[in-house]
Amino acid sequence: MKKEQQEIIDKLGIEKLNEMQIETQKAIKSHNEVVLLSPTGSGKTLAFLLPLIANLDPESEEIQALILVPSRELAIQIEQVTREMGSGYKINAVYGGRSGSKDKMELKHTPAILIGTPGRVADHIRRENISTEFIKTLVLDEFDKSLETGFEKEMMEIVEALPFLDKKILTSATQKAQIPAFLKLQEPKEINFLDEVQSKLKLQLVNSPTKNKLEALANLIAHVGNANGIIFCNLKDTIGSVSTFLERKRINHECFFGGMEQIDRERALIKFRNGSSKILVATDLAARGIDVPALDYIIHYQLPPREDEFTHRNGRTARMQSEGTAYVLRGKDESLPQFIQGIKELKLESIEQEIDQEEWTTLFVSGGRKDKISKGDIAGLFFKQGKLERDELGNIELKQDCAFVAVPTAKAHKLIASLNNTKLKTKKVRISELK
Repeated sequence: MKKEQQEIIDKLGIEKLNEMQIETQKAIKSHNEVVLLSPTGSGKTLAFLLPLIANLDPESEEIQALILVPSRELAIQIEQVTREMGSGYKINAVYGGRSGSKDKMELKHTPAILIGTPGRVADHIRRENISTEFIKTLVLDEFDKSLETGFEKEMMEIVEALPFLDKKILTSATQKAQIPAFLKLQEPKEINFLDEVQSKLKLQLVNSPTKNKLEALANLIAHVGNANGIIFCNLKDTIGSVSTFLERKRINHECFFGGMEQIDRERALIKFRNGSSKILVATDLAARGIDVPALDYIIHYQLPPREDEFTHRNGRTARMQSEGTAYVLRGKDESLPQFIQGIKELKLESIEQEIDQEEWTTLFVSGGRKDKISKGDIAGLFFKQGKLERDELGNIELKQDCAFVAVPTAKAHKLIASLNNTKLKTKKVRISELK
């Protein structure tokens, strides 16, 4: 049975759609080709998912919509949002970094919506693990990023394998995105909200008295206090040295970069999202296409070589009318690129870093959707047996085979002792702290 849109919005806990989402829905309903340009964090995923789901045939047992994304993180994020919508349709995400046989097993029960990275989707088409005959809608989310990361050949191959497309929807967070010729768009309807967002971003320059910027970074972190933000580096080796320094200073943080195992990347984001860690040290992989809360600040520990990457990083804060600050940390004798001249300097007094224990700790629960466990079941266990008050249960992220729960740090060990090896639905679950 099809769910009404209002039911889905209510289930997501959204009061009302924003102007961009309303306009995008109208465009997708009345046009077969839509290009949506809107900033990071503005709600593009929901903007295209709502009309896409409304257009699905509940009688069909085939893949009807394909969503191509540039990264695993974005595939996982869209899959999560789609599941939380509770549409009643099967959804699967396929991406590199996990077993192809696991994909194949999940695809045996055909999803209505397939989400994936171009490389993995193209591979499944070649192996004939999926049928493309009934795919009527194609979404290229952050399409320019997929092209930048070298997926053009696979994207061409996929588009050629979709003979019966009715709708093509493209999204991007950048004005300069060039639409590739192989998509053969005729007269696309463009929805452009990039110029309309009145950003409340503050840009500030922090000068380090030395070439080594680590002590200046620690002072800046002390200055921003208990706020949440991303420290951007260009190289994973730099992330390693920054992380080692922060560990020495006992500053809690998570790392996020391309060379990490997928499971470690996912868990770093989970802890960052639910407040177990307030700082993410990351490469430009975190500049867009990942699901993180609105940030209070970002720090350019190293500046990106290109202006558009600088813009995407800054787009992680001051999102959708909220305020935020982007700090540029400059070492002694370091010159600034042309695109950030005239930035206002912030002179910082030296502050002693206070070591605060994070308010939230993330617990791992060894049961998930495939065990017929819901978020409500988990909440019930923590309220009844764990004796938590309503405001003491933080974010719950439910996966196929496990779940992650944010709880007050002061009560974490007591909760583990009382809830570990408890029966949840029909499964005895292990509960432990996510390290």
